[in-house]
Amino acid sequence: MKKRAVMPDISFLHSSPFYELTALITLASVVGFLGLMLRQPMIVSFIAVGVLAGPSALDIVQSHEHIELLAELGIAVLLFLVGLKLDLKLIRTLGPVALATGLGQVTFTSVIGFFIGIALGLDTIQSLYVAVALTFSSTIIIVKLLSDKREVDSLHGRIAIGFLIVQDLVVVFAMMVLSAFGVGEQEGGGGSILVHIGTVLLYGFLMLGFVVLFVRYCATPLVRRIAHSQELLIIFAIGWAAMLAAIGSELGFSKELGGLLAGISLASTPFREAIVARLSSLRDFLLLFFFVALGSQLDLGLLGVQIGPALVFSVFVLIGNPLIVMIIMGMMGYRKRTGFLAGLTVAQISEFSLIFMSMGLTLGHVSAESLGLVTLVGLITISLSVYMITYSHSLYRVLETSLGLFERRTPFREEKLDQQHYAKGGQDVILFGLGRYGKAIAHYLQEQGYRLLAVDFNPDEVRRWRNQGCEAIYGDASDPAFLASLPLNCVRWVVSAMPQQSIGITHEDPRLMLLEGLKQQGYKGGIAISTQHVNDQEILKEKGATLILLPFYDAAEQAVVQMKAQEEKAESSPLSTSPPDA
Repeated sequence: MKKRAVMPDISFLHSSPFYELTALITLASVVGFLGLMLRQPMIVSFIAVGVLAGPSALDIVQSHEHIELLAELGIAVLLFLVGLKLDLKLIRTLGPVALATGLGQVTFTSVIGFFIGIALGLDTIQSLYVAVALTFSSTIIIVKLLSDKREVDSLHGRIAIGFLIVQDLVVVFAMMVLSAFGVGEQEGGGGSILVHIGTVLLYGFLMLGFVVLFVRYCATPLVRRIAHSQELLIIFAIGWAAMLAAIGSELGFSKELGGLLAGISLASTPFREAIVARLSSLRDFLLLFFFVALGSQLDLGLLGVQIGPALVFSVFVLIGNPLIVMIIMGMMGYRKRTGFLAGLTVAQISEFSLIFMSMGLTLGHVSAESLGLVTLVGLITISLSVYMITYSHSLYRVLETSLGLFERRTPFREEKLDQQHYAKGGQDVILFGLGRYGKAIAHYLQEQGYRLLAVDFNPDEVRRWRNQGCEAIYGDASDPAFLASLPLNCVRWVVSAMPQQSIGITHEDPRLMLLEGLKQQGYKGGIAISTQHVNDQEILKEKGATLILLPFYDAAEQAVVQMKAQEEKAESSPLSTSPPDA
């Protein structure tokens, strides 16, 4: 007789939250390493860790409250860092498109989703719930992906964050209505619903007023005093983010909005870059627990009979949502590429979709099958959209010719950002990237008499560079249409000083796209590409780079040359003396 396979006994892990935490980090390391070997996005690996650690597989996670605590702190830190990068001038500039796109996408998705639900046999209430759940996209996942790709500061990244914030406000309002509805049912009165909503709105205005006063009178003096100690600065930043997130949650908002306001309140201080640099690693560690918590909540037992409807809704979310965003942004005067890259960020549903459906289940409005349906849609859309966003530029190149329908003949909004700001011709060098290294290169090029045109996809950097009297335009090196508009025929050098990912060259690397785009334009001048990895040199040269810049190695070599020169100068000096013989 065959012996039955026995699952390993892991009950000892539940004897202490520390053991659970150790097991989760170890499992995340193993699965993450396998994902890295298979070239899979790390987010997919972390969600897989959550599913493996959840009740449907290894059932490691028992101390849900501890995991949730770390996850909530990670969310607060993530949105705090996003808020630190938000400029109030930018919010005023992008406010109209963010509002129009966010509300337009929510409206069209919910209406079309409702009729899809009716067509699939759901009743009116359940169709309405599912349709509303499909409108929410995951701010946390999108911001993490954009951060990994260094596209948070790009135009499409900023627009996407803008309409994701609008979505979050809609989420807050929807959950306020649901929770107030539950209170109203318990108390037997409809008036309490309006009272509850009015109270939350009043709290919102008070909190916003507090943040405005803090920014105006307290932020910079307070942070300047605290910054005398780097350790205290980081502790304060984490505490401030967590405190405003907690206050926002207590007053009826989401923790995301509270953390975002905390970041905005410190964005005007001169220490925001130092805070971002110090907290980035902590953010990545804490977000692991968010994805573990998300994966562990996916009850695979509810999914059985919902595969067919889930596939229909998933196709609608993966394709329909981006199309809605592209149509709205195209009508508002943005290029098809910007609309496409921003639209991909809504090609999944959010963890709030599951919470929203759970609230409906608690109130008795929806069934467990509907919750299972939305859970499966979440699993499919989150997993696939991660790949769509990770390889967005490659996907755009494949679909580019068929996307002309979503662009006006004159995309006037983006043209204001670039073409009108420089005269065609007259430049010796085009420099991509206005980070610290790029600005240093620009400084020395101008000292040597080169006429320079700087390009960056961060509108703030472009504006600051122009304010110094230098020529700079907004643009993306990976956009072939933008490269075609540049005065390449009279340029002697194209220099790339763009930031890069720490993992080396990938297919989505903007430097490779720049080299390919220059080749397509028939550019014959010199091309200098910076890299932090010596192993990248051969690949970049094969793709057409004339000169490879190695910032750290070049600086180290120059330092040794200067030391040697100083030593020789000292030895040749008549005042120098030799050390006495032993």
